[in-house]
Amino acid sequence: MRFVYAAILGFVGFVTSFGAHIVAVNLPVYARQVGVGVGMIGLLIAAYDLAEIVAKPAFGAIADRAGMKKTMLLGILVFIASSLAYLWSRPQLLLLIRFLQGVGAAALSSVSLALVGIYYKHTRGRAYGIYNTIKGAGYVVSPLVGGALVLRKNFGYLFIASAAVGVVAFLASLFLPNVKEKAGPFEEAEELSLKSLLSVLRAPILRRWYFVIVANMFFVSILFGFVPVYLYSLGYKSEIAGIFLSVLALSYLLVQPFAGWLADKYEARTTVLWGIAVSALTIVLIPFAKGVPLALISIVAGLGIGTVWTNSAAAVSSLAKEGRLGATMGIAGSFKEFGDMVGPIVIGVLSQAFGLTFGFVACGLLGLLSLALMVFRRG
Repeated sequence: MRFVYAAILGFVGFVTSFGAHIVAVNLPVYARQVGVGVGMIGLLIAAYDLAEIVAKPAFGAIADRAGMKKTMLLGILVFIASSLAYLWSRPQLLLLIRFLQGVGAAALSSVSLALVGIYYKHTRGRAYGIYNTIKGAGYVVSPLVGGALVLRKNFGYLFIASAAVGVVAFLASLFLPNVKEKAGPFEEAEELSLKSLLSVLRAPILRRWYFVIVANMFFVSILFGFVPVYLYSLGYKSEIAGIFLSVLALSYLLVQPFAGWLADKYEARTTVLWGIAVSALTIVLIPFAKGVPLALISIVAGLGIGTVWTNSAAAVSSLAKEGRLGATMGIAGSFKEFGDMVGPIVIGVLSQAFGLTFGFVACGLLGLLSLALMVFRRG
């Protein structure tokens, strides 16, 4: 029973990972039906993340002042309502629907992360490992469920499934205890202002970890957003593509508890650098593989991104100032979504202009460049 709250919060995180990726991995089908290219696929993925970038710091700060549980429940309701709205809208409005889903996800994901840090102040690494394991299950389940729904039903059923998961998370979250971290004098006046964001960005240690989060999510978005496009270009059916993506996600999922143990026991910098190096190299290799080699590369990629995410989340949580955990994790979430947004746009534009192989290789090399900056930058 020790980590029950972490499990519930992990399922809240599952809502956004499931809701984001059940749609994202099936966007090649949507693109074929509506008649758009890979560049638009990148924008549709990025719209969800853009909403989270804008909303996460605000929701994190509001949660610190108005109550975390209440803010999280509100976010879940927004996510449910926006998911169901697709059923009464035209397919061409998917960009707007994805943005509204992202607004709801901003509240539930940033606050659930902060609550893990509050409930488990002395075992954050393991708690975040459990949280990310359950949240990461959304990456495993969504390709399989989404592929089956698109094949047997239609694209709209993806949003019904997303709303149903949101309802379960809402009901489970009602059993969480209420907490309210008191803000300090500085937060009372500045929490919702630009100065709050700038004060965090001036902290060199936090700034370095935010850069790590951006780089890692750049890779995550490419893997989960454009590996489906690559598989579709090879002629794989949606069900087979779903299995490939589930293999990738499963490796990301299973490494989380071990990564949490590493975060509690060892210095995170070395582990993170190795994880980013592995992820970058796998991005480069993906367009040159198919079948079993592609599955193996996907497994290694999942291990890399999973290790980096758990270590970086635990590090940022431990460095947050007292009374500012919600705002700090909210800002961290915005950097996460920035990486998640930039990845699909960059690879989408490059692939539209020069082909998928060029897009993957160029993005992998950009990742290696970011690794070099992390290694050699001082201060």
